Amino acid sequence: MLYVQMPSGPDEKLFFAALFKILGMPDRLSARLYVRQQCAAMRLIEAAKVRVMAIDEIHNLLAGNRTQQRRFLNLIRWMGNELNIPMVAGGTVEGLRAVQSDDQLANRFTPFALPLWQMGPEFLRLLNTLEAVLPLRRASNLSEPQFAQRILGMAEGAIGEIVKLVTLGAVQAIASGDERISTQTLDDIHWVPPSERRRAAERALQR
Repeated sequence: MLYVQMPSGPDEKLFFAALFKILGMPDRLSARLYVRQQCAAMRLIEAAKVRVMAIDEIHNLLAGNRTQQRRFLNLIRWMGNELNIPMVAGGTVEGLRAVQSDDQLANRFTPFALPLWQMGPEFLRLLNTLEAVLPLRRASNLSEPQFAQRILGMAEGAIGEIVKLVTLGAVQAIASGDERISTQTLDDIHWVPPSERRRAAERALQR
């Protein structure tokens, strides 16, 4: 599988630069060599015997104007046709809408929503995995049921929010000298749940 993260916007040159970096090749982004680089990247992907290509953060498409979005969607379709391999796109609902704006791509990408995390053995294992990589000197015991429930509620079940919350907690734990995440640590980071952030953004847009 070839995994590549979408650039901050629908920029084909930056996208191919990311591909070259993953494939271990230097890139030259001059306009004169751009078409040649496209062909070189495709040859490298074929030589690596890639069977699936995954593009993450596909919602970054929306950072460009309509013309830029269309060009990048055309690029994805062209690569899929040339490589003749399955392509996976990861991102937000807005990213899904952007992809489905292209009728041909809409038929190639079947939407699959990742469910929110819920309390259970898998969630507790996730917390144990996160705690194992934290640079803290003391055990935080994130998987203790009551503590785990609080983390789950604050993050509202979203994996990205869970990771962000635990990461901010670790930073605060180091800054405070406590060297472990506690309920007080979670209070001290003044966390705003994602649903409240969305409502605040909607109110700001309505002004």
